Amino acid sequence: MTLDVFRAAVAAGVDLIQIRERDLDGAALAALTREVVALARGSRTLVGVNDRADVALAAGADGVHLRADSFAGARARALGGRGFLVGRSIHTGSEAAAHGSLAEADYLVFGTVFESASKALGHPVAGLGGLAEACARSSVPVLAIGGMTVGRAAEVAAAGASGVAGISLFTGPADVGRTVQALRAAFAARRGPSAGDR
Repeated sequence: MTLDVFRAAVAAGVDLIQIRERDLDGAALAALTREVVALARGSRTLVGVNDRADVALAAGADGVHLRADSFAGARARALGGRGFLVGRSIHTGSEAAAHGSLAEADYLVFGTVFESASKALGHPVAGLGGLAEACARSSVPVLAIGGMTVGRAAEVAAAGASGVAGISLFTGPADVGRTVQALRAAFAARRGPSAGDR
């Protein structure tokens, strides 16, 4: 991805950018991460690095996002210290139960919920039922991934998700700012008015 994509995401107020460039070696990944961290400085956007806590720390990122089969979240937390954000990808309700506590993660990303262009045709999908189970079994926020669209945000929120994650949703032809605004509105409508709004 180009820095323009990251710049647009920051300008749109995306909560978290996950640097997930598997083809880059450590030095190149750290260099890219430093650039994205600089773009996000002073904004609401946090920056995490996929499965490389060492790179996240070296580049000044806000945290790390662990694969489902990666090392323990508690270890990442110990490496990063206080305030270091730890996320994890999960695929089942039992993984949600195992990793869905603050000792292990600040958030979970569950999927694949729906068919996705980034997965091979026939890749298994969990559907809204699988998402609802994962949300029920986690005590930390769960984000849904896989086939996410603005139109599906309400049903994903109804299943218990706290938000969505995606690639094409935020890098496609649609205006990123409008996409983020529409997603926030869908999740806010599901939560209803806050105490301050009453």
